[in-house]
Amino acid sequence: MSRAIVDAGSAIPPVLPQGLETPCLVIDLDVVERNGRRLQGELDARGVRLRPHTKTHKSVAIARLQLELGAEGLTVGTLGEAEVMAAAGLSDLFIAYPVWAVDAKAARLRALHERSDLAVGIDSVEGAEHLARAVLGTRPLAVLIEVDSGGHRTGVGGPQAVADLARRARDLGLNVEGVFTHGGHSYAAPDAHLQAAVDETTSLGEAADGLRSVGIEPRTISAGSTPTAVEAATDQVNEIRAGTYILGDRQQVILHGSPADGVAAYVAATVVSTSVPGHVVLDAGAKTLTKDRASFLEGYGAIPAYPDAVIERLNDYHGIVRIPSGSPAPRLGEVVAVVPNHICPVVDLFDSFVATKGPEIVGRWPVDARGRSG
Repeated sequence: MSRAIVDAGSAIPPVLPQGLETPCLVIDLDVVERNGRRLQGELDARGVRLRPHTKTHKSVAIARLQLELGAEGLTVGTLGEAEVMAAAGLSDLFIAYPVWAVDAKAARLRALHERSDLAVGIDSVEGAEHLARAVLGTRPLAVLIEVDSGGHRTGVGGPQAVADLARRARDLGLNVEGVFTHGGHSYAAPDAHLQAAVDETTSLGEAADGLRSVGIEPRTISAGSTPTAVEAATDQVNEIRAGTYILGDRQQVILHGSPADGVAAYVAATVVSTSVPGHVVLDAGAKTLTKDRASFLEGYGAIPAYPDAVIERLNDYHGIVRIPSGSPAPRLGEVVAVVPNHICPVVDLFDSFVATKGPEIVGRWPVDARGRSG
């Protein structure tokens, strides 16, 4: 699967089902279930809850599987994703995002709060004020304070900032349930996950103490990153919000977030041109694979059956693949499996996916929350 994936111990490409209309997204449910059981078992052994992030798969069916395997509720990234899950009866939801609840979003949040067991992330007094106004007159809304543990994206810094925000949120009538963080800096390099996990647990422990300093005992102390999902499940942390672990992708194998046999999703693509010497062209371009590429990756995906091939350039509907001299190349019309660099945005480009068990197709399942980015 890519030279890095081969080096990680898996040189066996998936057996493609017959009759695929390409490009299409294929997800092997056997691997999905294996991935789900693996992380659930790791966390169960540590006494830590799993609240998986559904932004990776955006699928009600896969979310149900995660809950059946033992997950305690779901994480979502947007109101739209939460609405889709709640409409399907999956109502224990945490929006791990500082929702700015004004105008139509305020009305949507109120309606969602009234029909589900909802919690929302906050990292500012102003954001908390909008949430409080949105649910005024209903039961208290649960909130978790986001902490910046090193990713420098969202979240407050330090226990005093946590205490100050918690005090104000409580005064507004919100139920401060705990603290959370995302160790996004675990994606910086193949060996970054170990320090990022330490940063998560340290920051969360300090933040939990910040809550206690104002008389709030945290129910939830939540870390969230697939590369750090196991290492961060220690100390005061009692919840993990990993997402990508369930499908895997090329970068997760390299980042230690997924084992080499944990890639459940790939894009099936057809070789549509071989007219340029040393190259083949796939019918999977930027509108299928995305242009997401970490600094430590070469190319825009990996072709397991041809590990030396490099997807070196993408146009909207063309994937231009360089074949090194002397290396085998797929023939014109051949269908190949491409492992995406980052599966989360790839899933959101498809209305549905081909669900398989090994080489057998079991159905075409909807990407239920596709496009629900707000």
